[in-house]
Amino acid sequence: MYLGIDLGTSGVKSVLMNDAQQIIASMTAPLNVERPQEGWSEQDPASWIQALSDTLDELKQHHAKELGAVTGIGLSGHMHGATLLDANDDIIRPCMLWNDTRSHREAAQLDTSRSRELTGNILFPGFTAPKTEWVRLNESSAFARVAKVLLPKDYVRYWLTGEHVSEMSDAAGTGWLDVGQRDWSLELLESMHLSIEHMPRLVEGTAVSGELRAELKSRYGMSSSVVVAGGAGDNAATACGMGTVKAGHAFVSLGTSGVLFAANDAYRPNPESAVHAFCHALPDTWHQMGVILAATDSLNWLASVTGKTPAELTSALDTKEVTPSSTLFLPYLGGERTPYNDAAARGVFLGLSHTTTTTDMAQAVLQGVAFAFKDCQDALHSAGTTISRASAVGGGANSEYWLKLIAETSGYCVDIPSDGDYGASLGAARLGMIAATGADPYAVCIPPAMDKTIEPDGRQRDAFDEQHHRYKTAYQALRSI
Repeated sequence: MYLGIDLGTSGVKSVLMNDAQQIIASMTAPLNVERPQEGWSEQDPASWIQALSDTLDELKQHHAKELGAVTGIGLSGHMHGATLLDANDDIIRPCMLWNDTRSHREAAQLDTSRSRELTGNILFPGFTAPKTEWVRLNESSAFARVAKVLLPKDYVRYWLTGEHVSEMSDAAGTGWLDVGQRDWSLELLESMHLSIEHMPRLVEGTAVSGELRAELKSRYGMSSSVVVAGGAGDNAATACGMGTVKAGHAFVSLGTSGVLFAANDAYRPNPESAVHAFCHALPDTWHQMGVILAATDSLNWLASVTGKTPAELTSALDTKEVTPSSTLFLPYLGGERTPYNDAAARGVFLGLSHTTTTTDMAQAVLQGVAFAFKDCQDALHSAGTTISRASAVGGGANSEYWLKLIAETSGYCVDIPSDGDYGASLGAARLGMIAATGADPYAVCIPPAMDKTIEPDGRQRDAFDEQHHRYKTAYQALRSI
């Protein structure tokens, strides 16, 4: 048996997977995000451990035999978070999350041609490095106590194993990794008043990072050796769950944030495009991705202000033909990454009238997110990656209307997997399996069967292209204000 743990922004999910890669049990526990000021987004790392403990206690209560048979654990988690520990491994301050943009000034100052050369990426405000620099400049007493900087899932690993370890896919999003060499850059660390001693040891995502502590083995009835894999950042873990591990494979993720992810067999940086070029969780493999900060987050926001559920908003569209909306929505509720790297951007409705309904607004929101994915596609193309089809994953993928919009605006086919859990938690469990058994990663990380494919109709292509042009023009026109 294998355990996959996914530390998400809104909750922790733990799944049990057997040797046939079937998920036999799944438990989740919620998490809250604190936003004490505009642009801030934080969590208490202690809440991650409590939520994880809750899921494992539930698994023990209902699936004690299976949990006791676990021999490998894999980890996934939201990227870029700055989890700061002192010399006693105590938490110094709340973790600044991936969508915390307070360090945009620090990011702009640290984003040099040399940092782009080494990391292959723009140093976005959401990355770990500028957040740590913000702490140095604004909370100097806290920075002086820092002994280790861990990513969120790696703090979970510390609780599981007592080891300070990270892996390549997550470390690539810090701003301190030489992504081509798959190792920490001493030059970048020193330029930001840090040293290699502040960093966790690095392993590949498929490798063993440590063993489960005896106390936890006893608590959960495990008698044999239990190894913990390096694991992966959430998007690379999802790629392992979706089998997106070879060149030419891609997925589009409609989660809280949105991701257009393409696997690569070589390192292909192009930071000017605002595309992320990161290490994959598998050795000698990389990936590119365009990232938007508010995908289902945009729909959830509209639901909260209209008093409807996201399902009610999207179900009202199911009987509508997929045509361009004359109302535009720019989904930049908390800034944007690809292609603008603009922490100050904010959401906009354009073209509202007396006759605009909540259904019209919902259509505009879904279209706005689809256009944001189109911007990511164009950025990936400029970075040398052409996408002809992509598998859909994430909560928003339950809306077929939304997937049809993405197919029409992008021109590529969207594949819908058969019913099942193919996300980050499955990818984490697969990495745990590989670490425990030494199995061939490519034999384990295979794509799921597809239920159906949505092909672009094409008849509305010119009309969608015209609206996408208006969408991009609106951002440029409003940017200065």
